[in-house]
Amino acid sequence: MKKASYAHERQLVLCIVSSLLVQSGGHHTKEDYAVRGKEPKDEVQIYTWKDANLRELTDLVKEVSVAARRRDARLSFAFVYPDKNGRFIVRQVGQTMSYPNRKQPDDSKTLADLHFEIGDYLDVAIY
Repeated sequence: MKKASYAHERQLVLCIVSSLLVQSGGHHTKEDYAVRGKEPKDEVQIYTWKDANLRELTDLVKEVSVAARRRDARLSFAFVYPDKNGRFIVRQVGQTMSYPNRKQPDDSKTLADLHFEIGDYLDVAIY
């Protein structure tokens, strides 16, 4: 019953389009975002909600990245956004495991909890 209510609530809340950038071995650097129009090319547009948690985002990443489907893959999430001077900041916000044996501490953190703003990039490093 609760799950149906949750799904219904999501239908009433505006979803957001976010730019998801995935890279194996580490996050993109702030220099990768420095020139407008020359951002990293491995961008995927996703539709999500501010109440989406890192576990849900992990499952989305696994749909678009073979590396994220490895049993031992660790995913690190970062928000990339301009500071007040227009320079980009890469702020790491949490980590998940592709197939966790148990719930991870960051799994339930939502984009809203982590202060994600519309227009931020979502950068995911896969290790």
